[in-house]
Amino acid sequence: MITEPLPEHQWLQRLVGDWTYVTEWSFMPGERYTGIERVRSLGGLWVVAESEGSMPDGDPATMIMSLGVDPTTKRYVGTWIGSMMATLWVYDGELSADGNSLILAAEGPDMAVKGRTALYHDVIEFTNDDERLLRGRMQGEDGTWQEFMTVRYQRTK
Repeated sequence: MITEPLPEHQWLQRLVGDWTYVTEWSFMPGERYTGIERVRSLGGLWVVAESEGSMPDGDPATMIMSLGVDPTTKRYVGTWIGSMMATLWVYDGELSADGNSLILAAEGPDMAVKGRTALYHDVIEFTNDDERLLRGRMQGEDGTWQEFMTVRYQRTK
C-alpha cells in the first residue's frame, strides 16, 4: 500500500532540520532549559523529531515525536514519548485558519490531580522559516486553556 504525500504533508516538511531550543515553564518563572532537536522526514509522509535536553531537576531528557496526516480524514496525527514519563501521548490535530499553526490535541495525566486525565494542546507555530514556537496548554476544570510551557526553536541547519 503506497501512499503519495498530500498537500497537508507539506506543512510538516517545514519542521525538517536541526534545531536548538529553550523551554520555559509557567510554574518556574525565569528558569530556562535548553536542548537540541533533529527532525527528519520519512518518505514525505511522516516527520520524526528526536530531542535531547534537560529537565528542571537537572536530569537529562530524551523525547521523540512523530507526525503525519491521516489520508482518509486529512487530519494531523502523531505521538509523543519522553524519557521522563511512561505516557504515550496520541495526537489528533488540525491547522489554524491562517495555516501558520498546527494545533495538536491529546489526553494525558492531569498535572494538578493525580489519577485524573486532562485535555492538552500542543500548538506548533512558525514565526518564520527558521523560528518556531511550541506552546503547551492544559484545559482546566472550568473549560479554559492554561498555558504551562513555551518552547522557542531556532533552526541551525
